[in-house]
Amino acid sequence: MYWLRYLLKEPYHSLSSPQNREFMMLLLKYGNNTRYKLTEVKFGAFKLKVPDTMSFLWQHKEIFADEFYYFEAKSDQPVIFDCGANVGMSVLYFKKLYPNARVVAFEAEPEIASLLRQNLETNDIKDVEIVDSAVWVNNEGIWFGSEAADSSSIFSTSEKRKVNSVRLKDYLEKESRIDFLKIDIEGAELDVLADCRSSLGNVNNLFVEFHSYIGNPQGLADVIRIFEENGFRYYVDTNQHRLRPFTNHRYRGNDVMDLQLNIFGWRE
Repeated sequence: MYWLRYLLKEPYHSLSSPQNREFMMLLLKYGNNTRYKLTEVKFGAFKLKVPDTMSFLWQHKEIFADEFYYFEAKSDQPVIFDCGANVGMSVLYFKKLYPNARVVAFEAEPEIASLLRQNLETNDIKDVEIVDSAVWVNNEGIWFGSEAADSSSIFSTSEKRKVNSVRLKDYLEKESRIDFLKIDIEGAELDVLADCRSSLGNVNNLFVEFHSYIGNPQGLADVIRIFEENGFRYYVDTNQHRLRPFTNHRYRGNDVMDLQLNIFGWRE
């Protein structure tokens, strides 16, 4: 019966915890909504506005159901850097996990940063510094292509505009301790991590969502090397099962991306 347990593993997991049951209820409630339409959604005690309900559902699955960002801090007042905070789902999770945490939330897309600010105010979330700029290797601004929901990036094929930027390295070096550093910046992680490679010694937990764009160097080995140089143990989650990978080179049919995966790093 091993094969049957294997086939039913994911459906069983989807119903085996209150968080996953909540996700299933949200999927039934919002799954058929029109995409890329500003919508007010509710879950648990939270209420927020999102630019795309499908992106919201995917964020809920990863952040609240699967708890990708769960970590154990050494104090009840951890310092958390959220690079790529989007509309605030990750911030809500961090503040639910550690209500006294000090969070610095970076968001490059001006319209999304505005929603982030509104959502935190709506849910009465305190002690969060919002930096409405892209994390980058300097403070000179960066050309950024706006896409729907949560996929805007420096590699976008849409019309680009220049947005404000801040050098993440400078922020890291101001802190004596960073309990959790989340980097989900749609491809800019390659340059930013290279710039910060000597400034990660005070980071205890590091999450990177890695993106590889067609026609550009992949750079995964360089990212892993930075984890190893800084003494992190790590786990890589590809979160995909691809049919015919030698000929199917697109990440979930994406027109510009051929790989996306998550890297979780921690210190023993």
